Amino acid sequence: MLSAYVLILTEVGKVAHVAHALSDLDGVQAAEDITGPYDVIARIQAPSLDQLGRLVVSRSRSWTASPAP
Repeated sequence: MLSAYVLILTEVGKVAHVAHALSDLDGVQAAEDITGPYDVIARIQAPSLDQLGRLVVSRSRSWTASPAP
């Protein structure tokens, strides 16, 4: 299994909602709100690098947040 950390910016006031919603998704091992330039950090896992990339791209479209570049 490969793991990656995704840094996420959210809309004002939605940090807790986004972190909680992310933690319920398949492939997301943990999601927590943080302080600093980003609002949420998510740890994701997938069996391959290709699937890891697909997970980030497909899930980021459904989040109410924008993944960090």
